[in-house]
Amino acid sequence: MNIHEYQAKKLFESYRIPVPQGIAVKSVDEMNLALAKLPDGEIVVKSQIHAGGRGKGTFTDGYKGGVKVVDNKSDALDAAKAMLGNTLVTHQTGDAGRKVQTIYFTEANDITKEYYLAILLDRETSKPVIIASTEGGVEIEEVAENSPDKIIKILIDPALGIQAYQAREIAFRLGFTGDQIKQLIKIVFGLYKMFMEKDASLVEINPLITNPDGNVLALDAKVSFDDNALFRHEDILALRDLNEEDPKEIEASKYNLSYIALDGNIACLVNGAGLAMATMDIIKHFGGNPANFLDVGGGANTEQVTEAFKIILKDPNVKGILVNIFGGIMKCDIIATGIIEAAKNVEITVPLVVRLEGTNVELGRKILSESGLAINTVESLSDAAKKIVELAG
Repeated sequence: MNIHEYQAKKLFESYRIPVPQGIAVKSVDEMNLALAKLPDGEIVVKSQIHAGGRGKGTFTDGYKGGVKVVDNKSDALDAAKAMLGNTLVTHQTGDAGRKVQTIYFTEANDITKEYYLAILLDRETSKPVIIASTEGGVEIEEVAENSPDKIIKILIDPALGIQAYQAREIAFRLGFTGDQIKQLIKIVFGLYKMFMEKDASLVEINPLITNPDGNVLALDAKVSFDDNALFRHEDILALRDLNEEDPKEIEASKYNLSYIALDGNIACLVNGAGLAMATMDIIKHFGGNPANFLDVGGGANTEQVTEAFKIILKDPNVKGILVNIFGGIMKCDIIATGIIEAAKNVEITVPLVVRLEGTNVELGRKILSESGLAINTVESLSDAAKKIVELAG
């Protein structure tokens, strides 16, 4: 689960990570009151959406930039009015863009130097890793590609937690001196504490800055949380902005379905995340494009399968559906019955190909073949992929 920058910065403050003063607003009526609370001088006006590249983005009405640094509060008000309710398109939003429903005003800061600092989970070692760089303000992927020697990685043993020498190493390698070393160490410790206590999957500051006064500040903030741990954090769950999520994904979560919308035309309904990814890969291999990732899990029931079909068919781009089930915990005859019941309850107007394998597979195939429904039953995954690509083409 992602949260907005202004929400992330409030969390930062609770962990004593210094951020510029800022106020978020959701309506034009709130703007003057919010601006009155900020000091005179330059103001930064920031569109709040769950996507990067806001500053370089363009609104659908032609207005340029989702992040503006303006000279005074009057200009800040004009910029905010132009952004609020408008749709911002960035390299991460796709052509559809995202509607801006919150504006964040912050005081501007003179910048001496920009840095990058983040903590995330290293999948190879199953340990938190701190990533830092002197190349702040730039996408970290770009730095990794063009200047890999400028990326610092420090693995943290979760049983021990971050050690003081590791925080000092980051400070020294970034070139900090004097009191700024102490400031950075405090930020690193606060960031790590937040990462662990809140079950975050990513905490990122880009850029982390030093200013002419010698202070170290988090100028931007990006935080993502592990969905599987949200039951432990009602305060974090309350920050969820459903306006930023695909309605189909929201609906799927109500039925414990793992669904991610994609931009293809062949929908997938699969049990198991690994099998779902393999299914998408083989669709691509035979020239098709997956419309979604959908994992119904190992114990899917008829209601879940029915809802899965409903969600799939809400996507107007879907021209075919591939059901790929490996019967282990869920026996093939049970899933076949569920598919038939779902097909009866949902008007399926696109070709449907079903591939079953595993426990009670013969019985499952028999149930499907005798259903009288327009279901294409295929034995191998490769034949199933070829078939659905052909039918959806």
